Amino acid sequence: MPLGRRERKKQEKLDRIVAAASELFAEHGVDEVTTQQIADKADIGTGTLFLYAKTKGELLLLVQNAKYVEALEQGRADAETVPGVLDAVLAIVRPIVECNRIQIDNGRTYLREMVFGDPEEPRHGAALAIVVQTEEAVAAVLRRDERVAEGDAATLAHIVSAVMFLSMAASVNIALSVEEIVQDIRGQVEVLLPR
Repeated sequence: MPLGRRERKKQEKLDRIVAAASELFAEHGVDEVTTQQIADKADIGTGTLFLYAKTKGELLLLVQNAKYVEALEQGRADAETVPGVLDAVLAIVRPIVECNRIQIDNGRTYLREMVFGDPEEPRHGAALAIVVQTEEAVAAVLRRDERVAEGDAATLAHIVSAVMFLSMAASVNIALSVEEIVQDIRGQVEVLLPR
């Protein structure tokens, strides 16, 4: 069913907000951009902006969630063609790390918002759902190894998720490249897997 005029106008405003925030965050980083700059670029008032997102953190989630979903889908597709369990897990992880490292400060802020934001807020809820989907994808790969029990696959996937999060968010890793972060994750995950 096609959207009514009011819904179309709301969607158009949301699209302008996302485009403006995405461009400004990519160019300057989330911490250097004001909500007023986003509102001006989207050609709306700040009051209208706050109807769509109450904080810059919510705006960042709005912008980044779709990118993380794409990264996860890429990782899932890549993992299907990789035979080894460890390499297949890393095939899921790599595009997520790449997505997170496009703008390092934004990536770290996204992770902070995701974990410490209000899980009842829809954009935070969507970010947490991406984490669950990532863990499910990793668990599915881990189940390829007959030595990994069904329940253990989910627990191991949760640990892999935590390892990935800490490797991407840690201040000591700010200067590391995507490859170095992936290798850091690889070393930790390798220890977890049955030998």
